[in-house]
Amino acid sequence: MRFSLADIASQPWKNGGGSTRELALQQEAGKMTWRVSLAQIDHDGAFSAFPGLARIHCIVSGAGLRLFNADTHLEARPLQPLHFDGGLLLDARLNDGPCQAFNLIYDPARISADMQILGAGEHMLGAGDYVIFVLSGQAKLEGEDDPFAAGEGCLVGAGQTLGISVGSQVVSLALKSQ
Repeated sequence: MRFSLADIASQPWKNGGGSTRELALQQEAGKMTWRVSLAQIDHDGAFSAFPGLARIHCIVSGAGLRLFNADTHLEARPLQPLHFDGGLLLDARLNDGPCQAFNLIYDPARISADMQILGAGEHMLGAGDYVIFVLSGQAKLEGEDDPFAAGEGCLVGAGQTLGISVGSQVVSLALKSQ
């Protein structure tokens, strides 16, 4: 499944603090197994809680933000995936203006997940399914004719080789069934 930000409408948040573009979603028996999105965070405010789910949050543009409550203090830094309990009630404070975050929300009882930022070279995708999203430059799956440009991505299976052009950055998100 291939996707492009150019084809995905932005959905404003209820609290007015930003918007989200849902890139990919998997559901089983009417329940979300995982959801991948790109969020535009424009203002400080409450961070959405997803009880029973886990999150990986990665700042892909901007200076990042702090997530906190009375007991928890997390720092979301650029290009450093941050894993945390999706059920936490957190407030977000931007570090230096708006930012964008690549997000995974998932059911940890059904899947395990890992997110990495990849640079130039050939990368073999291991076990499980992968969501690939190009942040800058280009990437191409071996055997495919059309490369992916910035703002494009796909859901692919294991065992594929991803070639990433010099100067490019790609989010690689591994999703493995439990």
